[in-house]
Amino acid sequence: MCAVKRFATAALILPVLLAGCQKDASPAQKYSTGGDPADSPCARVVSAIGYADLMLEPKGSEERQHFEDAVIGRLAEARGITLQFGDRLPASLKGAVETVKTTTAGLSRNDVPRERQVALLKQYRAAADQIVAGCT
Repeated sequence: MCAVKRFATAALILPVLLAGCQKDASPAQKYSTGGDPADSPCARVVSAIGYADLMLEPKGSEERQHFEDAVIGRLAEARGITLQFGDRLPASLKGAVETVKTTTAGLSRNDVPRERQVALLKQYRAAADQIVAGCT
């Protein structure tokens, strides 16, 4: 019976000990999952923009955009990736990165009035296009 108690105690303590030994490889803030902090910043941000674009109406049709949860979620993901990797993009894209950060702050919430969402989406699109062009 004593061996069973020791085994049970070890089984309960082991995960705690192992978790304490793990370190985060990057001191940078993480806003996204599934990537390596050493990933190419351009590749990560351009990929997030492309992923969000799959849910967006074609350019010039922003007034027809429905801002359902799936769209808001994709824009929130683009925001997180941009917050995490945007500062490592080429300096020439700094303005576009800041615009993506600020516009997606509003676009990633569902309590923003529709007129404001449409205006933010237009601004986001222009900045996102600059990032994609500057990274290719």
